[in-house]
Amino acid sequence: MKVDRVMLLVYSLMIPITSLVFGETPPGYPDHGQNLYQQHCLRCHGGRFDGNGPDADSLRLRPTNLRRYLVLGRGASDLEAAIREGRKLTPMHGWDTILTDQEIYDLVAYIRREVPQIQPKS
Repeated sequence: MKVDRVMLLVYSLMIPITSLVFGETPPGYPDHGQNLYQQHCLRCHGGRFDGNGPDADSLRLRPTNLRRYLVLGRGASDLEAAIREGRKLTPMHGWDTILTDQEIYDLVAYIRREVPQIQPKS
């Protein structure tokens, strides 16, 4: 009986841990991500992550204001998917064929360091 309780406890702890492992972007290196942001993202999203980069006015749709986008409670995995796949019907193309997985993780880590996620109030 005691063994069953221990096994139940072990299994119940594994579910949240597994969700964390598979549900979030692996850790990246924000300092490397900063270089990548300056090289690939700054021209559209701007130095303040507000969508007001030097090329923003020349695009048919304004770039996403990452401060507003991330404040809405989107997690690192949402940001990773947007970088990887781009945004349909917008000038934001996918970077999956240009950046490595680790570079995408680094970019997410940098953006998250600069624009922390605000947890919605319950």
